[in-house]
Amino acid sequence: MKKVILGMAAMAFLFASCEQDPNQTIVEEQQEAQVDMSDFYLYTDSSDEKRSENAPEKCYSMKNLNRLLNEKKGLHKKMYDVEAHTRKILAKKPDGVGNGNGGGGNDGGGGTTDPGDNLGVVNIPVVVHVIYSNSQENISDQQINSQISVLNSDFAASNNDANNVPSEFAGLVADSEISFTLAEVRREANSRTSWGTRDDMKYAYPPVSPANTLNIWVCNIGGGILGYAQFPGGPASTDGVVISPQYFGTTGYVSAPFDKGRTATHEVGHYLNLRHIWGDGRCKQDDFVADTPESDGPNYGCPSYPTVNCRNTDMTMNYMDYTNDACMYMFSEGQKSRMRTLFMDGGARTGFLN
Repeated sequence: MKKVILGMAAMAFLFASCEQDPNQTIVEEQQEAQVDMSDFYLYTDSSDEKRSENAPEKCYSMKNLNRLLNEKKGLHKKMYDVEAHTRKILAKKPDGVGNGNGGGGNDGGGGTTDPGDNLGVVNIPVVVHVIYSNSQENISDQQINSQISVLNSDFAASNNDANNVPSEFAGLVADSEISFTLAEVRREANSRTSWGTRDDMKYAYPPVSPANTLNIWVCNIGGGILGYAQFPGGPASTDGVVISPQYFGTTGYVSAPFDKGRTATHEVGHYLNLRHIWGDGRCKQDDFVADTPESDGPNYGCPSYPTVNCRNTDMTMNYMDYTNDACMYMFSEGQKSRMRTLFMDGGARTGFLN
């Protein structure tokens, strides 16, 4: 009997020693939930001092975001939560892969080795809404297919010009493991010749299944604007990307030097939560990606290498800069990690996996 009692006592001790202290669990959960959001921002002045007066406005996404923040109550909180979720996931990766708070420099915020997220290749169905007032704007199926092809090659780092990346950044070129499939083309004749940037085209022709479909409206925006996108967290009724027809795809009704489909690559980057490479600010404004160097503004044309700002070599060939289509040809590993957090549990675009 004594042996039985001693045995039971030993088992009770063992069970107690293995059971985790509830208070310890709470502390660990609180620590896991805490991420540094001190550098988070949404509003920008969206000024573009480097752009010449007559040059096209490459991207209207940040100005569109400013407008939505003013109009949509609760949007700031939603986008804050999207960013916090992204940082929690990236904080678990070795050396904080892809995380911000590193000043944006090559040596800030951690390394770039990504152990993988077990998602595999994420496929995004695409619905293209062609809204036209004349035959030129009613772009061909061939032109649409050429754009889908560019998206697939650019996001897979299989583009032919990827080998132009200088050795300084060559090790950062990323296959995002995101692919695109054309699901449907919707053609809409409309006498309106310019649609502007207040999402009128989306209200006239609403998005198809925005939770699990990328909607792209191809229509004349006007004002020399190439395109704009909505960031994750915005209203479902306006979710997607808008691009003027002459900057969509690589053949047909296209206009140089933005005739290689990179406007869509850039805008889909925004749709997947990437900021402009310079962070829409000066040297201390971050794009929340550790392996993209700090810069003080966008680059245009085809800059010479190296182009140095903020004591760093600019990654001018990154898709999230403003250079000509022929002179941008990479996403970084940090940008890949950032995009893919959207598809993970609790992410803003998990609908693509369901």
